[in-house]
Amino acid sequence: MLALVLGAVRARTAQVLTVGILTALIAAVAAAGPWYAIAASSRAADGDVAAAPAGQRMLSVRQTAETDGTPQPALDTFRASVDRLLPIPGLRPVLGMTVALTANRGDSSPTMSISYRDDFCAHVVLTGPCPAAAGEAAISQDTAEQLGLAPGDKLVLRASQDTAPVTLRIVARYVLTDPAGEYWSNRLFRANGGLEPAFTPVETFTIDQLADPTLTYDVGVPQELIRGDDGYDLAAAIRTAEPDFDAAGLRLVNPTAELLRTIARDRQTIREAVVVALCQVLVLGLFAIGLAGRYTGRERRGDAALLKLRGSTRGGMLWLALGQHVVPLLAGALVGAPLGFLTARLLAGPVLGSADRLQALGLSAAAVGLVVAGGLLVLFAVEAAVLRLPVGQLLSRVSAGRRDWRADVIDLVLIAVAVGAAYQVRAGRTTGGLALVAPALVALAVALLLARLFGRVADRGGSAALRAGRLRLGLVAAQTARRPGAHRVFALVAVAVAIFTGTAGSWSAGREARTQRSEVELGAPRALTVQATNRTALQHAVRAADPGGTHAMAVVINRNSLPPVVAVDSSRLAAIAAWRPEYGPLGTLGAAVRATPLPPAVMVTGNRLTLRMRNADREPVVVTAVLQHEATGVSRTVEFGPVRPGEHRVRAAVSGCTAAPGCRLVRWQLSAPSGSDGRPGLPSAGAAVTIRGLSQQGPSAEILDAAALGDPRRWRPDFTAAAVDVFANAGTLTMRSDRNESGSPPGNRVFAVDAALPLPVVMAGPQPPNWQFSDAVVYAFGGSAVRVRVAGTAPVLPVVGGAGIIVDLDTVRRISAESDVDGTYQVWLAADAPPSVLDALRAGGLTVLDDTAVAEQAARLEDQGTAVGATFAMLAAAVGLLLAAAAVAVAAAVERGPQRDQLSALRLQGLPLRAAVTIGYAGSAALMAASLLAGLLAAAVARPAVGVTVRPFTDDWTLIPPPGALSPGALAAAGLIALLTLGVTSWLAVRPLVRELHGSGR
Repeated sequence: MLALVLGAVRARTAQVLTVGILTALIAAVAAAGPWYAIAASSRAADGDVAAAPAGQRMLSVRQTAETDGTPQPALDTFRASVDRLLPIPGLRPVLGMTVALTANRGDSSPTMSISYRDDFCAHVVLTGPCPAAAGEAAISQDTAEQLGLAPGDKLVLRASQDTAPVTLRIVARYVLTDPAGEYWSNRLFRANGGLEPAFTPVETFTIDQLADPTLTYDVGVPQELIRGDDGYDLAAAIRTAEPDFDAAGLRLVNPTAELLRTIARDRQTIREAVVVALCQVLVLGLFAIGLAGRYTGRERRGDAALLKLRGSTRGGMLWLALGQHVVPLLAGALVGAPLGFLTARLLAGPVLGSADRLQALGLSAAAVGLVVAGGLLVLFAVEAAVLRLPVGQLLSRVSAGRRDWRADVIDLVLIAVAVGAAYQVRAGRTTGGLALVAPALVALAVALLLARLFGRVADRGGSAALRAGRLRLGLVAAQTARRPGAHRVFALVAVAVAIFTGTAGSWSAGREARTQRSEVELGAPRALTVQATNRTALQHAVRAADPGGTHAMAVVINRNSLPPVVAVDSSRLAAIAAWRPEYGPLGTLGAAVRATPLPPAVMVTGNRLTLRMRNADREPVVVTAVLQHEATGVSRTVEFGPVRPGEHRVRAAVSGCTAAPGCRLVRWQLSAPSGSDGRPGLPSAGAAVTIRGLSQQGPSAEILDAAALGDPRRWRPDFTAAAVDVFANAGTLTMRSDRNESGSPPGNRVFAVDAALPLPVVMAGPQPPNWQFSDAVVYAFGGSAVRVRVAGTAPVLPVVGGAGIIVDLDTVRRISAESDVDGTYQVWLAADAPPSVLDALRAGGLTVLDDTAVAEQAARLEDQGTAVGATFAMLAAAVGLLLAAAAVAVAAAVERGPQRDQLSALRLQGLPLRAAVTIGYAGSAALMAASLLAGLLAAAVARPAVGVTVRPFTDDWTLIPPPGALSPGALAAAGLIALLTLGVTSWLAVRPLVRELHGSGR
């Protein structure tokens, strides 16, 4: 039997090669699928980890402890307890301790912590030495400016007014090197609405007032554990450990939960995409193998008839026939499996864990085995149907004209399944069952219907053409209609083209959606995250680097406020931002800012000031002028007084305002003389001060004359319930402390108006509920309420998406002035921004922390499960198209002999050679072109009929509606690729027939 099988294989090399090639293609995809799914899941997890905030990659354990004046042993005991309970080996924690106190900042007492943290000096840029001895401290540059402190000064903090102060000696100022990194992800060591902490050595915590600190243990979770290599379940390990932490009095903070859910969604999405793609290729491939077996089986009918005449049993004949198929199936699997592994390795990278690697290899081997078994089963069914035929029919060269009713039943069942799948999706069940392959099933149903229609049209059309004397058209149509199995080839090609086109459309739409999302998330073609001392310094540096306003724009983003805020330099918005129609009219914000005429800012450029004023109170009063440098943003306070009751001319020195462009007057402040604790007090209720003039010296100039002081448009009180009463008339400015009946402290600040109020904003999303019952106010600018007016609305805004506001940065920085405001400082660059702009930004004092372009952001999004799954689906669809091309080649090769005989006979009857060649080419071309058009039509119909839309993101981001699943461009491109693939295959398959016709002479 083995010798007979090998002899049959050698005798039919072309048939064996065809089955082997088909098997190799299917086996390659089958072998690639499991490896790709596991490796791509790890790659997607890496992308999720990289895109997540640093805090989501951390675990933090905290405990408020009594140190009894021995902080280091307490910290060591705390670490030992956490190391024992935390079920993650090999960690390198960062230990710290912190105590929240308050600082003295003029009329307010903001929160400021004293903190210790391991390796603090390695994660900051210090101006001065690293604090090393007890009582030494480093404070942030921003805090130093707000408190007016420098190295060498004393920092006095206290828990409350009644407690003893804690005094530290400032030895350095610091700036964070990586504020978005893991080290600074613990918010206990950030400003949190107050001032940045003062960092000091652990020995400082021997002070009694610091004896009950909060101890912290922060650790970054290794990436392989977050990914879940080798089946590790981080979430389960943490859940198991939580009761032990609670029993030990330790608080375990686990911000990784959201990241782990994202990774799980990506992994599930990739698996579903790979399984669906594998199923589609397997079905198409087995159908193609069945067609190949049916076509090539005609040459084995004579062998079967001869064996029957010699008395062979049906089983023996079946084993002989199947033996001829086992060889190409195994050979194809052996060739395709390594090719699949290499392809998956190239596309998705390695499988990292050893256990995962063994699992991937095992699943790939099982998938290849399923391909071989499925191919053998299909060929068994084909051969069994042939061997049932009587000897006379086996020897006949004319196929039976009777249709097989079983084929009709199968077609009807497939159409019914497609209808059921479409209904399932329409009913909303789009995540499982037949809904996953609904578009392919609908395309199959459309292809089957069109195949039947194609056969009828070719049959009727051919007869009509022959009767009309159109010989070439009639013969081509008749040849196509009467070709055995033509409608099956038609259906296979149409389905393969439909799947390829639909997959290409989804893949293309996903790429476009990732670009759109990147534009929304970044706001500009390129976004730099920078470090600057304050908003004024940021804006000045950007405007100095790009004076023309065509390449760069300063931006401050505050996602923690309610609503989130994006502050932009509206004068440059049109030139820089990647503005989309969903954001509304581009000029709305700029027009609203320009609509309010504003007086010029009050500028001070001298080194001394003279204030002419009258104190109408019975007690001395201190008048403070708060200035802010327009280039550096550094605040300067100038104190006049204490001033006794009556008329006075008071002089005071000014520092830091002589450098261009000078300092802007931010506000006036009234206070009582400093008490025994060194703090100025609030003015008494009813205290009144009248300012009659302000001039400067060095150089001499009048700063505020009667016209400016008496203009009520230039002055406003604070936005508080107990605001100062302001009277600007008769060439003077009078400020009177209000008598507040509620008992709360009276206000003491009057601001110079040089910004549009109420603050114009463009809003996305619903308005906050409290706006319905009171004034529209926002607390994102220095903590105090700022009235706003909605100048425009939009469905979506850059960066903040569907909920937030966009405001003018210059207006915001003037309103909030010296107030410390959270936010991310950015510089948005135009697409054509030259490298010299970046150099100028660095020269202007900005430190670039991150540089991201839209293309780079879109590339990061390609690591999401939907994009990774779409890549494999595209590979599988391309293989499906190759399988269809192979089926076309098999059909053409098998029909070559009968077609050559028919055309040769027609030539003997007078058919010209040119006409015979045309008919030879046109027969295959007609079937290919019709099936190609049917596939494109099925693709265009399938997704709208099912109602499936593109899902480009695992997190279901839909702020911008996703592009259509099949754009005209994608349809044309996919159609062109399919045309070239099928057309070249068909042309190569017909070339031998044409050569034979040319070689036959007449």
